Amino acid sequence: MTNGPDAMVFDLDGVITFTARVHAAAWKELFDSYLAARAQRLGQSFVPFDAKSDYLQYVDGKPRYDGVASFLSSRGIQIPFGHADDSPEAETVTALGNRKDELFKRKVDEMGVDYDHQAVRFVEDLLAHGIHVGIASSSKNAIPILTRCGILGLFEAVVDGNVSDNRRLHGKPAPDIFLACLSELVASPDAERAAIAEDAIAGVEAGRNGGFRLVLGVDRTHSRLEQYGANWVITDFREITAAQVISFFESAQVA
Repeated sequence: MTNGPDAMVFDLDGVITFTARVHAAAWKELFDSYLAARAQRLGQSFVPFDAKSDYLQYVDGKPRYDGVASFLSSRGIQIPFGHADDSPEAETVTALGNRKDELFKRKVDEMGVDYDHQAVRFVEDLLAHGIHVGIASSSKNAIPILTRCGILGLFEAVVDGNVSDNRRLHGKPAPDIFLACLSELVASPDAERAAIAEDAIAGVEAGRNGGFRLVLGVDRTHSRLEQYGANWVITDFREITAAQVISFFESAQVA
């Protein structure tokens, strides 16, 4: 029995897999097409979606529909929310979200998906020390992506966008999906005895809001995640081992 955490829950995009560039490309194509058509229709100037700053600030780590609404709100655009079965051509939040999903799947085929081998090494290290591991992702494509990378079997539980919809879980920065994953990993879930790993601001805030003892910020984009609740920040998984995580928890228990 380890004195470290009972479990560690990982975000997917930007933490285990490198799909952020694919997501950002899909979001840019979606919003640029919509914004250009809207600007022409209303006689306004077209201001394109910034695949770096807009992506990180408004859509990264959030459920798809929340990301659409967040970005449109930043531009002062209000459109009906719509319904989940809206066609991608309709002018609703859900329709744009559905279109983004189609674009993402197409771009996965075009651009491919890679995973962080050092992150996988860390996951294997945690498992070897008796620490349960799971995935909590807003993406509805988490399982296909993990399968495509050949690493699905490493994770004992996956709570993704499909599970969130079925259980009506709130999206990040609410902690729902992290807590739901934790409850699938251990019989008596206790966030004080658990950790998360996140690269997105909304995800770090979710870990803090959920009361997780360790909120590991994977700061690949210099987002200063410690400002949002990360109590340990790394830029690369080469910087961390299971033994260090166990030591963190032991020190917290002594304190």
